[in-house]
Amino acid sequence: MESYIKKIGASVRKNRLGDIIINLLGVAVGSFIYACGISLFLDPNNLAPGGASGLAIVLNRIFNVETGTLYFIINVPIMLLGLWKYGVKFIASTFFSILLNSFFTNELAKVGAVTEDLLIAAIAGSVLVGVGVAIVFKSHATTGGTDIIVKVLHDKYKHIKTGVIFLLMDIVIVTFSGFVFKDVNIIMYALISVFVQGKVIDMVLYGGDEAKLFYIISDNPNAIADRIMKEIDITVTFLKGRGAYSGREKQVILCVARKQQGPSIEEIVKSEDRDAFMIISSANEIYGEGYKNIMSDKL
Repeated sequence: MESYIKKIGASVRKNRLGDIIINLLGVAVGSFIYACGISLFLDPNNLAPGGASGLAIVLNRIFNVETGTLYFIINVPIMLLGLWKYGVKFIASTFFSILLNSFFTNELAKVGAVTEDLLIAAIAGSVLVGVGVAIVFKSHATTGGTDIIVKVLHDKYKHIKTGVIFLLMDIVIVTFSGFVFKDVNIIMYALISVFVQGKVIDMVLYGGDEAKLFYIISDNPNAIADRIMKEIDITVTFLKGRGAYSGREKQVILCVARKQQGPSIEEIVKSEDRDAFMIISSANEIYGEGYKNIMSDKL
């Protein structure tokens, strides 16, 4: 019995070590992608996309210190906030990300701008930054800077998506950059970058869950439900309903489907009952079989 317990303990430790390694690799990959967006597209084109990196880009023009180095300095007081709120374990992985971001940002800056087209730089750079941030978030860390502040706010106001909080904070930083660069065009392209970055973060963090929610009221519910389950291969639920005007009892079909499955469900309903009443709305976060585990961390 004792040997069996030891084996279980060893297996648990092995799994934890594997998770740590995977998360650290995720942080490293996300940090590199993040730094590519900053050093190859945004920074050399004077585009401050918000966040600590955006602030570092602006301060770089004032103090002539490397952007990656300034990024690290800015993060020192913010790291203390993260240490207070989330403890050493969380800050350890975030500090690892900050170090990598600073290093990659400074090293990749030697490559120079991939393009001097401001629109391409704004879009490509913000996509890379957004993907990098989301990967690091999924690895249970942050890229530091305003990420920690955003996480603090998101933990308190969970109904607000991460990308929205990023957007609001980044607009403040972009506005500050306007006083330094004194170029309206630069500011506008930086705002484009901020909006794209926020959208990309939401797509990576939440996009896989986005689906359509269907409420279907029909006089032929069984036929519709059977076809949805057989042809679309998703489950449906019957809700009890009663018409307020007619007083008739009715079965309401409730189902959730991926966006690409929506048109097929609509066609099934049309072919079975042209008089059916159907409500379709967006479902941004779904927990359960085929979607996220309800026990998974909220990002």
